[in-house]
Amino acid sequence: MAIHCVKKKKEIMGSELVKYNSFIRDIKDLVLRHQYDAMKAVNLELMQLYWEIGREIYCQQLEHDWGDSVVEVLSKELQKEFPGVRGFSTRNLWLMRNFFIEYSRPAILQSSTAEMETPILKPFIAEVKKATLPPFMAEISWSKNYIIMQKCKTPTEREFYTKMTKHYGWTNEVLINNIENKAFEKYLTNQTNFDETVPEKYRFQAKLAVKDDYNFDFIEMGIEHSEAELEREVINNIQAFLSEMGGYFSFIGSQHRIDVDGDDYYIDLLLYHRRLRCLIAIDLKIGEFRPEHAGKMQFYLSALDETMKLPDENPSIGVIICKSKSRTKVEYTLRSTSKPIGVATYSYYDNMPDEMRSMLPSPERIADIVRNMNP
Repeated sequence: MAIHCVKKKKEIMGSELVKYNSFIRDIKDLVLRHQYDAMKAVNLELMQLYWEIGREIYCQQLEHDWGDSVVEVLSKELQKEFPGVRGFSTRNLWLMRNFFIEYSRPAILQSSTAEMETPILKPFIAEVKKATLPPFMAEISWSKNYIIMQKCKTPTEREFYTKMTKHYGWTNEVLINNIENKAFEKYLTNQTNFDETVPEKYRFQAKLAVKDDYNFDFIEMGIEHSEAELEREVINNIQAFLSEMGGYFSFIGSQHRIDVDGDDYYIDLLLYHRRLRCLIAIDLKIGEFRPEHAGKMQFYLSALDETMKLPDENPSIGVIICKSKSRTKVEYTLRSTSKPIGVATYSYYDNMPDEMRSMLPSPERIADIVRNMNP
């Protein structure tokens, strides 16, 4: 009887411990959530302050024809009045002014004000003062907004990087790296079925991992070559190949054998993406993309997921790299594939920027894509 009572008491204590641990977790989550909300509120106020300072500098210079020295004087006065408060340097005040000009109704501010008469100038300034801070810009820090303003020229591109920075928590370094590696263009031009086949939490990163065209300048061979020769050249220059793939890739092997029901199949190149935490199967083709290539890749991915993928890893991804492709054929093929696959091309010289621009959707379509983006 005594033993039964002791056992029951231990069970109660165990149950209470679970509840206690859950209680502690809930409180920690509560603290973190409110800390985040507080930081968000502070950032919103700071961005609003910088917006209004930039607006006043611009409008007062315009209205009173003040020169550049007024900004330097203002900087000294603010630092004197608010000692220890950072952000009021002459350089930063100029950035606030430029920030306001860039984002407050560009169509209005692009108007020439040099020869405006006072009767016209006053209503112009009154209209400019109505401009409000775009909501999405208040969701990231001033330093990140500055990077985006400096490195991105179109409103749509800026909105894209702002949304991505907020959603994925990019640091300044990651943001700069993504801009310099043309993440915006890649997002719009590469051909994958990742929207339908990759979980939302790492879908965007998966899209960035697949280019639309790879520059194989590092290989040395004639125009006429076999797939074996192409693969051999890639293996001989594996570091250059991994660099061209775009980072986070590790090389596992070439002609990687998989056994399915007693039959052997070989994957041209098998890589691992450290950030996506998944296997990447590469199929090299020296000709034009054909729909049956995707069928073979689906088979490879199923076999990899069944025989090689670890329990805590994400499903394998396939990349078919061809000499050329019909974008329409690729689009039709990927609609009916259930495994995550991307189709790219390779070239011997760096002609991607012009080609990429020619494949971009219309400006209206790009704006629509970014506006409705929900990363």
